[in-house]
Amino acid sequence: MTALSWTLVVILVTVAALFGIRPLRRNIISRPIMKIIGRGLPSIGDTERIALEAGTVWWDGELFSGNPDWRKLLDFIITPLSADEQRFLDGPTEALCLRLDDWKIIQDRDLPPDIWDFLKSNGFFGMIIPKAFGGLGFSAHAHSAVITKISSRSVTAAVTVMVPNSLGPGELLVHYGTDEQKSHYLPRLASGEEIPCFALTEPGAGSDAANGQSRGIVCKGNWHGAEITGISLTYNKRYITLAPVATVIGLAFRLHDPDGLLGGDSDLGITCALIPRDTPGMCVGNRHDPMGVPFQNGPVSGTDVFVPLDYLIGGPENAGKGWRMLMESLAAGRSISLPSQAVSAAQLAARAASAYAVVREQFGLPIGRFEGIRERLARIGGHAYFMNCARRLAFGAVDAGEKPSVVSAIVKAYLTEGSRICISDAMDIHAGAAICRGRENIYSSAYSAIPIGITVEGANILTRSLIVFGQGAVRCHPFVLDEMQAVQQGNAQTFDTAFFGHLRHLATTTFRTFTLALSGNRLATAPVRGFESHHYQALARYAAAFALIADVALITLGGALKRKEYLSGRLADAFAWLFLASAALKNYHDKGRPVAERPLLDWTLCYALREIEVALIGVLANLPNRFAAAVARFVSFPWGARRRAVTDKQLDAVVEAMTTNGPVRQSLTADIFHPGPDSPGLGALEHAFNKVLAAEPARAKLDQARRDGRLEKATLHLMIDAARQQGLVSATEAALIKEAEALCEQVIQVADFDVASHRELH
Repeated sequence: MTALSWTLVVILVTVAALFGIRPLRRNIISRPIMKIIGRGLPSIGDTERIALEAGTVWWDGELFSGNPDWRKLLDFIITPLSADEQRFLDGPTEALCLRLDDWKIIQDRDLPPDIWDFLKSNGFFGMIIPKAFGGLGFSAHAHSAVITKISSRSVTAAVTVMVPNSLGPGELLVHYGTDEQKSHYLPRLASGEEIPCFALTEPGAGSDAANGQSRGIVCKGNWHGAEITGISLTYNKRYITLAPVATVIGLAFRLHDPDGLLGGDSDLGITCALIPRDTPGMCVGNRHDPMGVPFQNGPVSGTDVFVPLDYLIGGPENAGKGWRMLMESLAAGRSISLPSQAVSAAQLAARAASAYAVVREQFGLPIGRFEGIRERLARIGGHAYFMNCARRLAFGAVDAGEKPSVVSAIVKAYLTEGSRICISDAMDIHAGAAICRGRENIYSSAYSAIPIGITVEGANILTRSLIVFGQGAVRCHPFVLDEMQAVQQGNAQTFDTAFFGHLRHLATTTFRTFTLALSGNRLATAPVRGFESHHYQALARYAAAFALIADVALITLGGALKRKEYLSGRLADAFAWLFLASAALKNYHDKGRPVAERPLLDWTLCYALREIEVALIGVLANLPNRFAAAVARFVSFPWGARRRAVTDKQLDAVVEAMTTNGPVRQSLTADIFHPGPDSPGLGALEHAFNKVLAAEPARAKLDQARRDGRLEKATLHLMIDAARQQGLVSATEAALIKEAEALCEQVIQVADFDVASHRELH
């Protein structure tokens, strides 16, 4: 808006206060303001409107209001696993993980036939399909738990299980299919008789999936010797997971009815169909190679492929409703699969790196004693903690019937980014042992898969810049969506109510932000007393500051904010960290506020609050309207930036909890598969770690004797023998130290290959 426009708005709003009669205010004040705002406001297109309507506002709306109701969050019940779900996790899922050999899978470029058979016969492909159709009928909680555990053993196996239970034919049929389609396909999908894929992405439409070039034309054609009304499809899809082995292909395309055969509009919109692989003209089978991770993935194409109308998911009545189907399903599905895989990688890094920091010695000390290592280890532990808290809150929302589109975008983007940090830090700690591939390598598969999770289901760059705040600002703000729709519809009455409600909201948020900031958070309320109460207070203060600064950005930039991705990205960061921090507080409360986990919660909140402050100050430093930015900065940060980075003391507390406190370490990594001592990689490392801890008291006697001068410094084995001769350690203690040392020597070895074998490696 121009300065003149803003002057007019201020004058009109001031005059509005003098009018107590709403119709008069509406005609004199609201209509002119509607026109002024409308000039800079982009219209809401059909696909954007559907995306906004598809999700539900939940805890994200509380945070966006600037005055979160903590009791509402803490009283929210996350449904636990049922007895059947727990048995499946402890039985078939555990058995599957025992059978998986990820190194062999990578070399063979596919899951072995016995694993495919195991997945089918145990119902892994039908977790989300209701029991009435032969599926397991599992909750989002169970779905997430299964994916998390399998991912820690084999990314290829996890993705193979993930896709049939995520956005695709199964979920779409459950919610939108005709009775006939459900009866035919769902039992076959649940048993693995049919393998599904869903073809959405195209060469010219990745993140901008709504503008794909795949087309369907309603027309007459020949089907099994008879002329029927059907659809002629032309499409070119890529990156389609399970496509090379799929027997039934879900397809998204734009449907046109130029001859009016369906009796409606010519351009019906995005539509979803389910097409058997053996349909004439269907071209499928080739494979892509995503970062060498050998899950089945490839292109799907066809030209003038004729199919009957009853191939449409939901039948002809659902023609043109495909985008709504996809958005409603994605709002839930994106909360589960990729966040679960990301948490699995983080927990794997936490468990392996914490063990390696104790087992591996350099310069005569376990590397976990060096502060450079400890800093990375603490970051892994902190991320693994809050990432799992966020995963838990997200699947809890889905199980409660929510379709948390904004929350799902947050957990998808920020948890996959978190997995990148955790795996990279863990590889730095393991150093050379992490970069040499082989059965012993714990991280190579997870490391290769990281860019895949970051890219698919909405690339993280787009998700952060356009969805988390872009959709969040419109969907979660208490008034913005009503204002935008009223302007677009020219509804002065609705606009008047929303606009003046927005003004009252802005005034109360400004007052709340300033008083909380001025008091150093002390005037904020906390739902509990004790250790974490000051974190609730700080988070409440920053929620108010976020709400105010977001409003200032929206008001001063209007529709232009959509193109200011530097600003929207920073606002997304602030919003996301508000959610992640509140998820950590919720998890800590639900677990009974365990004292032993305080270091992890403290690290998370200190880290998150600093990220929020940096993001908000970054917005204010770059907001084009410098006067508005100055006022907002004074109100939000009257004492300036006050958040400090995580302290060395906090880092040490996290590391000690990860390396010496068995229950905390177990809780932090409880959701992944824990292999036995005979398993190369993590299993062998864990066995060595436990032996080192068991030998620690005896080893301490050697170290003390050396410091006292009773033992000369020598190799460990010579010192053990000398100590044994002097009676400083018992025979049992000496044997325990030697066993631990031998296991440590074993687990730091890496694979090597002869020339011929190396040439055959994939």
